[in-house]
Amino acid sequence: MSVGSAPFVIIGAGQAGAWVARTLRSEGFSGRVVLIGDEAYAPYERPPLSKSLLNGSSDLAAATLLSNEQALAADIELWTAAQAESVDPRAKIILCRDGRTLDYERLFITTGGRPRRLNAAPVLADRIHVLRTFEDARRLRDAMSTGRSLIVLGGGWIGLEVAATARQMGLDVAIVEAAGALCARSLPAEVSNFLLTLHRGRGAQVRLGAGDVAISQDADRVVVKTANEEIRADHLLIGIGMEPNVELAATAGLDLDNGIVVDAQGRTSDPDIYAAGDVTSQPSWLLARPVRLESWANAQNQAIVAAKSALGREAAHDEAPWIWSDQYDVNLQIAGHPERATSLYVRGAPCEGRGCWLAVDGAGRAIGGVGVNAPKELRLIRKHLQARTTPDIGEWANDATPLNKITALR
Repeated sequence: MSVGSAPFVIIGAGQAGAWVARTLRSEGFSGRVVLIGDEAYAPYERPPLSKSLLNGSSDLAAATLLSNEQALAADIELWTAAQAESVDPRAKIILCRDGRTLDYERLFITTGGRPRRLNAAPVLADRIHVLRTFEDARRLRDAMSTGRSLIVLGGGWIGLEVAATARQMGLDVAIVEAAGALCARSLPAEVSNFLLTLHRGRGAQVRLGAGDVAISQDADRVVVKTANEEIRADHLLIGIGMEPNVELAATAGLDLDNGIVVDAQGRTSDPDIYAAGDVTSQPSWLLARPVRLESWANAQNQAIVAAKSALGREAAHDEAPWIWSDQYDVNLQIAGHPERATSLYVRGAPCEGRGCWLAVDGAGRAIGGVGVNAPKELRLIRKHLQARTTPDIGEWANDATPLNKITALR
């Protein structure tokens, strides 16, 4: 299928961008496809950055989503180390920083996000790191290979995964979190406490409720000052969240609200421009309001829907959120919005290393779940969330009841 003479252009060569390009071809689109990325590398997956790429147990090739050879075979033009600077939606022209221009029939914006930085941190200081790209991971890996200690500023997912990797590499680790709990925005207190116990049990120092901090660097150490103490280490990772890269969308005049506003088909306020991934604000039937999701699964699945929609296929992205995190020997999976729970119901023994929390809201409706080395239990919760049903609480909490015998309540 070919819609018009102008190409389909994708700006942002990450998880979402690669899946848009791949889906266009798998759906039979035969027109020109151009994928523009500002990094020098072919599109790759980001989860390994804080784990296997960081400890050196895998390489970039293993994480690559769309290699140069695959792109060539699929007749996808891969513009690496290129940056789109502005979009003129009336003329349907993209201006790149190097002066090149490119017209488009359909445009996909999959620009993702960038690490949030602290004003208190010296910019590009030798011992201060962020983690979003392969170059970030390589720089941090080199630092961790020669350093003996690391401060992780931020007790969210990236910070905790890096902390776990660093401890497994033998570094002394201090986690400094402004809030009073780890992953406080995405987890209920009981699960946050589990993570706290996990990291302290593996030898990491954890400082909660640190509030505002001051950061400085001398010749051989980085210093983090909280209201109560001064912590020194060889290196510092700042992992305090992400900001969506909406600047390009702003040049096109698209609707923005904590991201690029899209519908369930990935359409923006311009009918010829689609968006997917971490940069979007999308409808959520589970919360009955728009939400911006930062996850591998969302980036992939939303991109697939956007590509199909642009080709006129019937498609909608309505999956409940799902993320996962590997820390030490724990595989943690989170579905839905367990942080919104008013009650948690336990199956197994998650605090002992295997089990699952079912999260229920005030109306008795399943709102999410958290599994600890419990993929089958978490898969059942995801199935119920998608069907808008709730497992029978008594059967769920009774470990003697087989998973496939648990009744669904509407």
